[in-house]
Amino acid sequence: MRRRFQIVAVALAVGFALSACGSEKAQSGADTSTPATAESGTGGKDTKGTKGTKGNSMDMQEAADRADGMLDAVLKEINPEVQWAHGPTSKGSCDVTRRRTVMTIVSADRRQGFLDQVEKFWRASDYRIKAKNNDTEFPAVYAVTKDGFGISVSIRAKGQAFFEADTPCVKESKVADSVSKPNGPAYEGVYPLPSPNVRSEFWSAGAS
Repeated sequence: MRRRFQIVAVALAVGFALSACGSEKAQSGADTSTPATAESGTGGKDTKGTKGTKGNSMDMQEAADRADGMLDAVLKEINPEVQWAHGPTSKGSCDVTRRRTVMTIVSADRRQGFLDQVEKFWRASDYRIKAKNNDTEFPAVYAVTKDGFGISVSIRAKGQAFFEADTPCVKESKVADSVSKPNGPAYEGVYPLPSPNVRSEFWSAGAS
């Protein structure tokens, strides 16, 4: 009888110890079956990095102005100078695209040199070259800035060069026309713009 009592007492003691251990584990959060997830007071959801570009303090007008500045800068770097006019501005739900159309004829022999000048300037400006089209007739270069602005140059029909600058997603606002002044005819209200019609002794060399 006494031996049976001792066995029951030992069993109860072991069961109590195991129960206490499990309870302590649960309270300490030491459950290794589920990976730890960063929390920020949002019901356990990790919201780090979800703000995205829409949290940018810049609005669409300010972003469009920045895009204009990028386009102004690269066109000023092209040597010899080319004549350009504004292309249409397009506006998305939270982004803007500014465009410039080069009215100087760029001959087939000069197209790669034209793009090389542009790419060299963008690299010097710490833009990342995202892609290139090495087609001999219709080459193009696409770049992106560290803060998410995209910019590109492409050669299309009749050697006409087109520049586009795309903003990241920013705060919605009204967007006014660009205040940058073309260095030739403005072609206000004309769309599409004419084919390139300005000859350059350098850029148009070899063009018919």
